[in-house]
Amino acid sequence: DKISVLDIQGDITGVAEEPLMANYNMASSSAADTIVLNLTGLESLNSFGIGLLIALLVRVQHQKQRLLAYGLSESHREIFELTHLSEAIELYADEAEALGSVGQ
Repeated sequence: DKISVLDIQGDITGVAEEPLMANYNMASSSAADTIVLNLTGLESLNSFGIGLLIALLVRVQHQKQRLLAYGLSESHREIFELTHLSEAIELYADEAEALGSVGQ
C-alpha cells in the first residue's frame, strides 16, 4: 500500500479547510491508498472542524482509500467517540501502530 501521512498542527476550525484539503489533494495525487492523520499536534477541534473531517472522510471514501489517525489526546478522542468519527476513522495510539495496520 502507498501511504501518505498528513501532520496536523494547531486547530481544526474554519480556517483549516484550505490547507487540509490542499494537503489531502497533494497526498491523493501521489496515488496513496491510505491517508494517515498525525493528530499529535492538534490543539483544538470545533464543530466546523468536525465537519471538515467528515468532508475529508467522504473524499477518502470516494477515492476508495483508507483514513487512519493517531495521536489523539484523551479529550479529542472523546469528541471523536461522541460524534461517531471513531467509527469511520480508524484510530491508533501512535504512528507505528497505525502504519502496522496498513495492508491488513
